[in-house]
Amino acid sequence: MIDVLIAGGGYVGLSLAVSLKKAAPHLEVSVIDGAPEGAWKRDERASAVASAAERMLDVLGVWQAIVPEAEPIRRMVITDSKTSDPVRPVFLTFDGEGEEGRPFAHMVPNTAMVGALRAACEEFGVTVRQSTMVETFESGDHAVAVTLTGGEQLEARLLVACDGVRSKLRDAAGIKTVEFDYGQSGIVTTVEHERPHEGTAEEHFLPAGPFATLPLKNNRSSLVWTERTADAERLVKGDDFLFEEELERRFGHRLGHLKVVGGRRAFPLGLTLARDFVKPRFALAGDAAHGIHPISGQGLNLGFKDVAALAETIVEADRLGLDIGSLAILERYQSWRRFDTFRMGVTTDVLNRLFSNDITPVRIARDFGLGLVDRLPSLKSFFIRQAAGVAGDADPRLLSGQPI
Repeated sequence: MIDVLIAGGGYVGLSLAVSLKKAAPHLEVSVIDGAPEGAWKRDERASAVASAAERMLDVLGVWQAIVPEAEPIRRMVITDSKTSDPVRPVFLTFDGEGEEGRPFAHMVPNTAMVGALRAACEEFGVTVRQSTMVETFESGDHAVAVTLTGGEQLEARLLVACDGVRSKLRDAAGIKTVEFDYGQSGIVTTVEHERPHEGTAEEHFLPAGPFATLPLKNNRSSLVWTERTADAERLVKGDDFLFEEELERRFGHRLGHLKVVGGRRAFPLGLTLARDFVKPRFALAGDAAHGIHPISGQGLNLGFKDVAALAETIVEADRLGLDIGSLAILERYQSWRRFDTFRMGVTTDVLNRLFSNDITPVRIARDFGLGLVDRLPSLKSFFIRQAAGVAGDADPRLLSGQPI
């Protein structure tokens, strides 16, 4: 019998598998990945990995494999303007240094992160199965019976769904969600520019939504460009010249000539919060439990927090000889993560509503607020620590750089 069966082969599912096997090598852990073999190598996106998540990856033994491809965020600049404004006033800047002289985040290509985690899975003896999915499952008193694509059947003590924001397993478990569609889509692409970015990330608050430029290696930047859904689809499907012209209007010319060097895709944006994170012998983690707006860049780091909390819950229960799939054990994980997830979901929702508009009194109020934060070092330090995901005393040990 498998101890923990993980549905989903992205960074959440793989890091959970590595966390469990590193802390408890005797556990039988398997990952079921519905994507074809090698599909992860074609992912052109990059993600912001906060300082706390970096510590976790370091404890798991994978950060050293990632760091050659990671670009530290040394400075963060926030502006608020219209697209047509000739000058964009800077209302808030953050030095990129968190605690202990380390950057509060790094930009990491998804291929580098997933590749390092897959290598760790192989090293620790995690079984990763490609091109198959969990079709159905039924929880019993002592195990969950799982049927895969093609009819193969497995038994596990615990099934963890890491299958994304549109999780079919969450629906099959009967877990309800709170959902809201923002009517926005996030355009994701990569650009190359003439001049170096010097590790500076910028977030421009524009009427249609935030336009974020995030530093990558070799004079490249990753873009997360929020537009109303109809406009985003038009831009992604339209002419290359029109796309680059609209891009330059938002990016500006401070880094010289721009060239789009990656594919461009648009992802619908919304808020999705699961009402429950667990059922008997079943748990949600990552986007299957929560999908939030990318305005704060914390989606990936919320997923890593889930991993750290769930892994610690499972390993400590196993060490005590308890049933790792029982609802009583899993509810500890739920209580650990649900409030933080709800708080972040509400925060990103309020920020998006506050900044994705062009109402003059609202603009004046929010710009005053940004300027106030910029002039109060203690408040600014608080926001930097939040962005870095700095762990508190009650947070999982992996996020503080401690093994389970």
